[in-house]
Amino acid sequence: MLETALFVILAVFTVVTAIMVIVQRNPVNSAIFLILTFFSLAGIYLLLHAEFIAAVQVIVYAGAIMVLFLFVIMLLNLEKEKRLVARNRLMKGVGILLGVALLIQFGMVFQHVMLEGAKGKFPPEKVAALGNTQVVAQLLFTDFLLPFEITSVLLLVAIIGAIVLAKREI
Repeated sequence: MLETALFVILAVFTVVTAIMVIVQRNPVNSAIFLILTFFSLAGIYLLLHAEFIAAVQVIVYAGAIMVLFLFVIMLLNLEKEKRLVARNRLMKGVGILLGVALLIQFGMVFQHVMLEGAKGKFPPEKVAALGNTQVVAQLLFTDFLLPFEITSVLLLVAIIGAIVLAKREI
């Protein structure tokens, strides 16, 4: 009962802070709400007994990625960017269309998981028998090795891009 109540509280907090990321006009405030979203997601992972993923969530996303985001936000001249943004009916229409498509996808996933009782390759019983970290490591270094390496190269490119942007300003 306590676990369910804590899950609901964390889920609501995650959704509220994620909405605040989108609603905020100040990018620094938006980044702070994104950090809160990451921490609440880590709490949900802890409730699901995924300790490794919770630690990675805090270390990688709330730590490293947010430092990179804040670094880029501070380097960019945001006043110049505000003048370039034009309120356009086409942009609003595309945004509404993409929002509806996202809601349809959420509905399809909900239907698949809740109504059909979908279980993945590693059901909870197997994860409990093997251990969470072992399952993650096995998947990361076999099935998902290429996406893992691509992500590391993309992060390296982002860091180099931030350094190049900073050098131009100086």
